[in-house]
Amino acid sequence: MKDTKLSHFELDIPEQLIAKKPAAFRDDARMLVLHRQTGEIEHRHFRDILDYFEKDDVFVFNDTKVFPARMYGNKEKTGAQIEVFLLRELNPALKLWDVVVDPARKIRIGNKLYFGKNDELVAEVIDNTTSRGRTLRFLYDGDQETFRQMLYSMGETPLPKYMNRTPTSDDSQRYQTLFARNEGAVIGPAAGFHFSRELLLRMEIRDIRKAFITVHNGLGNYRDIDVEDLTKYKMESEQIIIPEEACTIVNKASDAGRNICAVGTSTLRAMETASGTQRHMKPFDGWTSRFIFPPYEFNVPNRLVTNLHMSKSILLMMAAAFGGYEHVMHAYSVAIKEKYRFGAYGDAMFILD
Repeated sequence: MKDTKLSHFELDIPEQLIAKKPAAFRDDARMLVLHRQTGEIEHRHFRDILDYFEKDDVFVFNDTKVFPARMYGNKEKTGAQIEVFLLRELNPALKLWDVVVDPARKIRIGNKLYFGKNDELVAEVIDNTTSRGRTLRFLYDGDQETFRQMLYSMGETPLPKYMNRTPTSDDSQRYQTLFARNEGAVIGPAAGFHFSRELLLRMEIRDIRKAFITVHNGLGNYRDIDVEDLTKYKMESEQIIIPEEACTIVNKASDAGRNICAVGTSTLRAMETASGTQRHMKPFDGWTSRFIFPPYEFNVPNRLVTNLHMSKSILLMMAAAFGGYEHVMHAYSVAIKEKYRFGAYGDAMFILD
């Protein structure tokens, strides 16, 4: 199959087009509109997106909340600085966390890591999970809430490495959607960043519906794929929760022939994981490791809001599966020529029929 090779998703994105900071206002980003039936492209701004929607159409949002997952600690005895990236809490009572460490070769079972200016928080490595993955037990006697506050006060917003900068206080607001409420993501659901308060209010006024699901975006979406044949790649799993209420809204719209727009590739994948027959979505609470790349027939959404993604990325492959490989790769070449901004803080792409 033509589109199942990693090399077919290679892009040459000039460094200056990779956004290091967000647009001044959320809905100020540019928006490349791709009509996937014809390949026609329009150049708009994100604030114009409601021009393409009518009463009772539905946007499906991911309401996950990013937590300050990147920490820096010192190894006992040597004092070497170690980056610790918190992935998820395994056991609140025992204060066990699944983490990724860098440099990993220095961190072995039994090592202690110290965090904070005065080493006020200590963690012990109790297991190796992957080449860079470790299980840490934080040695802290206080209650869970105080512990979590201390842990997060020592962490920083987990900006993608390609931004190549230290996070600021602004990032704790902007690397987050306005509707974030269920904590658990270590990667920001970037397509949702573009929705401003004004835009969300205009949706309400025009009776455009909103459905909320939760996808705790993990590092898997940013992993480098190490095989040329995409059918051989094993995707890391992400936790998704799709409530009954979201299904009711989506399925009613589907039955009425309304437009259903997935906001973000993580939302798209979750909706497909929970899709049933007749363009319906079922409640779901679990994990998905579904890897979507072209060609792929989508069951529920007929529209997608996404950002402009990095070369050879899983996110690019999902966008290409939705919009059609040829059309999406052509749109990317146009985006580069027109100097669109790429990445989580970059511009938007809106794909529709």
